[in-house]
Amino acid sequence: MEGLAIRASRPSIICSLPGLDGGSQRLPLSDGFLRLPTSSYAADKPKLVLKSASLHPISAVNVSAQASLTADFPALSETNVKEERINGDKNKPENIVWHESSICRCDRQQLLQQKGCVIWITGLSGSGKSTVACALSKALFERGKLTYTLDGDNVRHGLNRDLTFKAEDRTENIRRIGEVAKLFADVGVICIASLISPYRRDRDECRSLLPEGDFVEVFMDVPLSVCESRDPKGLYKLARAGKIKGFTGIDDPYEAPLNCEVVLKHTRDDDSCSPRQMAEHIISYLQNKGYLEG
Repeated sequence: MEGLAIRASRPSIICSLPGLDGGSQRLPLSDGFLRLPTSSYAADKPKLVLKSASLHPISAVNVSAQASLTADFPALSETNVKEERINGDKNKPENIVWHESSICRCDRQQLLQQKGCVIWITGLSGSGKSTVACALSKALFERGKLTYTLDGDNVRHGLNRDLTFKAEDRTENIRRIGEVAKLFADVGVICIASLISPYRRDRDECRSLLPEGDFVEVFMDVPLSVCESRDPKGLYKLARAGKIKGFTGIDDPYEAPLNCEVVLKHTRDDDSCSPRQMAEHIISYLQNKGYLEG
């Protein structure tokens, strides 16, 4: 069929063109393109007028007020996206099969002389998660151990930049980071995930992705009053002023871990509360569990 082809984001889109030739025409996009018949642009039927000759994603096509163009996006609707996030494996096509690698996890761990795991540092904003994560990464590096840190803010610059801070997006944010962390652990890397992760259920879901013992939950047990007095990013001040909604600890809950592996409790002793000392506390746990050996 000759005509104008507009690239759509997914081939499952069906486009309805009401008003053309007195009826409604539904065009399946089998190859990912939306095709508009040239006959639709005849001089005696000026029902579809494009303001621009350039091609844009279907969601950004500009047409005049005279145009009669509607598109249905069943595969891209917000409801379907949320359902896919919730259902997970239930929606996975049956023809997807796991492909085993010729190099197994134990081979990589032997090469690195360490065991892969995920250290999940959780706590309120301002509790010191990122600071401790950096101190831990440096201390392990000095011991010749390979680590990688997944910082909550950093991940939102790329992988999770499409997510908001609504409850459902926070859940998806944690799910994605959990899956990435699992891959690092499978490589044999000690992955340090540092993010608020306020909901207990979401953290438990990440724990369930890994073999028993490979998810090390570290709770930064710092009172809200202390975190708010620090307020390194000025976020508590904005939340108190009502300029930020859904801020954890102010108008959104933080669910503290019930059975975490490591608790780093705030005290007035500056030495025991230093980032380096807290990092050493985590390292002691890793040593006792054999994660720093091949």
